[in-house]
Amino acid sequence: MSTAETRQLAGQVLVAGFPGTEAPDDLLRPCAQGELGGVILFKRNLGTMHQIAALVARIAEAAPEDSPLLVAVDQEGGRVARLGEPVLKLPPMRALASLGDAALTQRAGALLGAQLKALGFTMDFAPVLDVDTNPANPVIGDRSFGATAARVVEQAFAFARGLHQGGVLSCGKHFPGHGDTDLDSHLALPRLGHDRQRLDSVELAPFRAARDTIPALMTAHVVFEQLAAGVPATLSRRVIEELLRGELGYDGLIVSDDLEMKAIADHYGVEQAACLAIEAGCDTLLVCSRLDWVERARVALADRAGREPAFKHRLEAAAQRSLSLRKTCTPAPITDPRRLDEALQIDAASALGGELASRVQRA
Repeated sequence: MSTAETRQLAGQVLVAGFPGTEAPDDLLRPCAQGELGGVILFKRNLGTMHQIAALVARIAEAAPEDSPLLVAVDQEGGRVARLGEPVLKLPPMRALASLGDAALTQRAGALLGAQLKALGFTMDFAPVLDVDTNPANPVIGDRSFGATAARVVEQAFAFARGLHQGGVLSCGKHFPGHGDTDLDSHLALPRLGHDRQRLDSVELAPFRAARDTIPALMTAHVVFEQLAAGVPATLSRRVIEELLRGELGYDGLIVSDDLEMKAIADHYGVEQAACLAIEAGCDTLLVCSRLDWVERARVALADRAGREPAFKHRLEAAAQRSLSLRKTCTPAPITDPRRLDEALQIDAASALGGELASRVQRA
């Protein structure tokens, strides 16, 4: 395999974020060379609906036809919503789930999914599958669908079915469970000491149920001391390959949380983290803001694949799993203003958003 082919292989497992509302050359160039698996967009990238569709179109058109990009966003509802109105305004998932109406939750997911598809997104990094068991949790809390695994399964899976109905892929997060931590992994490395019995009954239950229903799962940058002492789940073969793949039988795409988060970045360089995550069993790696870090990860992955046949084989399997899923849902942004406005179902989104807010207020 040539150096260019190895760079392509390494790039296919990377999903990049970038600054600004226009795609920079440092993003478009690797897209065109087949050296990137996808992009993730944040508020900093997003303006009007027409600008978003045009941006996604510019990025998607740069990629080779046989290697479509994943175009992802965190649009959970509540405080994690990158897109503003006229995209459906959702309450926090805890509040939505408390209504106990799975059909309504699915309807909300379906309308949101249709809107995201019209803008060119192919994956929503939702639903949260973490069980909300710690009132002091600074990062999950009301993002969770509930305080019991049963409520999370009922409501989160209804939301995922809705997203699929609308035309985008779902991604459950954060395996093996971020709901009981008292630290934010964006800022520090949380640790949990729960024994396996507790994990099986609470944290792991929604992820076990995801096996046949949710096409992608995102990992948690959390140390589970009883599973892999001292090692964040994202980087642990025991947690990802042996537990998630082996014991739980999950065969979908495994996505790392952002490798720039301090839970990882303060303890590992992006080069080491990228290699360890792939070795652990992750298939797609998020590097959410720094394109220079994306390049550093690409170089590190390619270099190790060139030196170690076993690692190259693991990287090939990850890239193939990513590509196979991406081909099932390719970016199709609607750039004609009138057609986009129609596809966004603005009146329906406004009405449903009002209904949700009213019902949550009355509950």
